[in-house]
Formats: sequence, structure tokens, C-alpha cells
Amino acid sequence: MAQDQRAIEEANTLQRSQLLGLRYLDTRTLQQKPLYPDLLGKQEMYDQRVIPIVSSEDGITFGITTNTSPKIRDSLRTKFNDRRVQFVLISDVSYKEYMLLYDPPEKVVYSDIELNDASSEHGIEHISETLDKVKADDMLAYIVKQAFRLKASDIHLENADDDVGIRLRVHGVLHPIARLSKERYRMLTGALASAANVSTSSADPQTGQINRSFQLEDSSEIEVNLRVETVPTVHGMDAVLRLFNFDPDMLHLDKLGLSDYQQGIIGDIVQHPSGLVLIVGPTGSGKSTTLYSIINELRSPTNKIITLEDPVEYQVEGITQIPVNTQEGSSFDENLRAVLRLDPDTIMIGEIRDTETARTALQAALTGHLVLSTYHASSASAAMTRILDATDENPLFISAIRLVQAQRLIRKLDDSTKQPYQPDNMLRQQIIDVVDSLPEYVQRPDLSNITLYSPGASEENPFGFSGQVAIRELMVMTSELKELLQQKGKKVSSDRIDEVVKSSMTTMLQDGILRALAGETTIEEIYRVVR
Repeated sequence: MAQDQRAIEEANTLQRSQLLGLRYLDTRTLQQKPLYPDLLGKQEMYDQRVIPIVSSEDGITFGITTNTSPKIRDSLRTKFNDRRVQFVLISDVSYKEYMLLYDPPEKVVYSDIELNDASSEHGIEHISETLDKVKADDMLAYIVKQAFRLKASDIHLENADDDVGIRLRVHGVLHPIARLSKERYRMLTGALASAANVSTSSADPQTGQINRSFQLEDSSEIEVNLRVETVPTVHGMDAVLRLFNFDPDMLHLDKLGLSDYQQGIIGDIVQHPSGLVLIVGPTGSGKSTTLYSIINELRSPTNKIITLEDPVEYQVEGITQIPVNTQEGSSFDENLRAVLRLDPDTIMIGEIRDTETARTALQAALTGHLVLSTYHASSASAAMTRILDATDENPLFISAIRLVQAQRLIRKLDDSTKQPYQPDNMLRQQIIDVVDSLPEYVQRPDLSNITLYSPGASEENPFGFSGQVAIRELMVMTSELKELLQQKGKKVSSDRIDEVVKSSMTTMLQDGILRALAGETTIEEIYRVVR
């Protein structure tokens, strides 16, 4: 295809030379291409669109393009009036090929981003200089490949008054890696907009998607799925690129780090699939991974599973996945009603965003379907109070709710570098108070000699954390909770719900404290995530 385009361009240049009365030269026919850098400077060649092709005692032959003005030819004749000057018309591609010989691009060495170094001004400056040397597509590829290598979940492109910052979210924490000039950022967003099918001039927030291969410096390829979110700010268009590094082997319940009690609750749902199950938490809390892991366990020849997603994050064999483009007017509620006519056994809704979708999901759960979805709320009880708004105090709707699980992701300590220590008296008492408030069914750890851990450091792992795990609270519909929720005419608060379920539910804080006592994470990490 490229050869055909080159042949067409050379044919057009030949035709143009005949109209201009100039000799035409196809530089592909030249056996050698000697260079004469002393005749013209590189900037002159760029400005004048002219290349010295032959220089001898008999004279000089310059290659010109259709964009070279007649005044340039006159000035060259004047400049070299002691020699015979001739001109040949060459194609734009030939001119660019010659300029690569006269002005070869500087070879860029792509260094791996090291977060311990990149967090310093020196590291940020080094990465910024690298990005300043390369083409727009290469900028995007380098950033994405480094994010993939570092197992980042998101790439943040953030406009300031004078420049643009780039940060990577790794294990839930943002790390600055580079700064770009506004001009370089315009180039980067141009490449990003083309790949994600979004506009750089839109006055509205946009969502795009990139599914493509990126080649690593070691010549291996990675397949990356990116969701691109853009929003106009006072300083320009900000963007967040979310990486979905899909590993089907990780979508199993035994890979979620569930306790025996939590495994039992979710296992019972898999064995008796009906009712509404909500996974609650902010963006980036692992909700989709939990949902897909449950879906993966439910897959069987006798179970028809349909998902509604905006967009489809992971493609899973054996289930029907339907994209819902809400930006173009499609809605989860409308699509859910259509899906119910397809006789599914299990339905997964990417997110319940409005009362209509919540009510339709509850109706579907009442009729024997298992309905799984995510919900944005700070806790299980907060989600429960919001979902009650969709029930119209209908006791049947309340009985359809099977499980509300809230979760957050915390960083796991690197076992090879973590450092033990004993907490002070104040922290020790805080931990004792939390453990004492655990439900009776939870086995309590020995608190006679509390040992906590802080992150160590190594050359391979300067921050002392390795991977993430979720802390959870699982609210099941007990008889006490159902009685509370079915009280007509009473607004039930999240605090009242927490009071009723405290004997049957381990909170995220309690789950986190137990993990800190087990040496999986730090106490500071728990209080950072659970506020």
C-alpha cells in the first residue's frame, strides 16, 4: 500500500514538472546519495525546501519541491554565480528522505521510569526531556508502556497555568513522573484523541476507548485496553487513561483474598443465584474485578448470563455482553427491560446510576433472577439507605436485596522488606477497641503482644509495598435488618443500620485492622483508605 502511494506521488510530481518546465528526478533511481553540508545549512534547507544533490566543478544541481518559490531559485543562482546552477523537481517524500540524511533524528534512549527516582525533581526532569524529543505517537506509547510495566491503574494528564503534569496511580497512590510544555501536550492530546476517537475541542466531558497493541523496547508486544475520560478545565483539556490489564486467571473467588466467612457468603450466592447483589465503593476500588470473579464462578452450560456495561471492560467467553453508550442517549434501565425479555438467569449491570434502573433491577431480582451491579456509596449502610429510595417502601423490594458489599483497595506490604514494631499505648488501645467490637463469630487475634509492620525498602521495591488487596464489609439481609427496613413512614439512617448489623457484619475498618495485625499492611494504610 505504501509503495502504491509512493508511485502515485512520483507520478504526480512528474506531471507537475512538465507543467513547470522543470527536469524531474526520481531519487529512488540514485545508486548513491552524497551529501554536501557545506553548501547550505540545515535551516536553509528547511526554510527554502531545497536540497543539494550533486556538486562538481561543472556546477551544482539542487533538488526542489513544488513548494519552493522561484525567488529561492534566483537567490541560489546569485549566491553561486561562479558556478553553473541547475534545478530538478523532486517529490515531497524524496525531500523528506534527503533531510533525514542531512539532519538525522537524535536517537532517543527510553529509560524505564523508576518511581523512587521519578518522584524527585531530577527524575521528573529526565523523563520530561525524553518526552520532549519524540513524536506524539511515541509519547503516548512510551507513557502507556511504562504505566503497564509499573502495573499502574491510571494515567493522569493535568493542566496547570504554564505546563501539564503527568502522574501514574500505582497501588492506589499517585506519583508524578513528568511535565510537558503546552505545545508538546497539544501534540500528545492530538495522538490521544485520534486513538480514542474523542475531540480536543469539545466543551463537554467525553469518554473514549483504546484497544491496541504497543511494542515494548525489547520488541515484545502488549495488548492494552484503555478507557479515556476527558474534561475541559480552565487551563485546558485534562484526561485520565484507565488501564484494564485483563488477566482471566485472576478472575476467581479464591484470588480475591476473601476470609472464610466472606467466601461462605459469596459461595452461597453462587450456589443459590437469585436476588440483588451490590458491590459498593469509589472508582478504582476493585468493584469490577469482584463482579467478574462472581460471574466467572457462575458460568456454566445451564446458566444464561447477560451483562450491560458502559463500556465493556473485560471480554469473557461464554456470556453475552452488551455495551450501553449512555453518552449517546442509551440508558441502563431501557436496556435492562429489553434484556429481561431474553430469558436470562443472571444479569450484571455495570452500574446503577438512577432510581429507574434500581427499581427495575429490584423487580428482576424478585422474579428469580440474580442481578449483580456496582453502586457508588461510602459504605454498605449508605448504599442501603440510597437503594431504599427506589423501593417506595415496598417490602417485597426489600426482601429482594441479597447482599451489599462495600470495599476499598489497600496496598500490601512486601514481606521481604517489612519492618516489625510495637505501637505506642494510644494506638494500642485504638486497636483493642476495634477488635473488641468485632462480631462474635470472628476469631479474635492475640492482643497480649501487638506487633505492627512498617514498609521497608529495597532497590527493586523502594516503597515497600507489593500489590493490593481489598478490605470489605458484607451486609446480608438478616431478619433484624429486614424488620428495620420495612418500618413504613420512617426514614432509616445509615447509623441506625450500622447499629442493627454490628453483630452480624465485619466493617471495612475492622477487616483492615485484622489485616494489619496479620502483617499484610500498615495501620497507616488502613486509616488512609477508611476515613
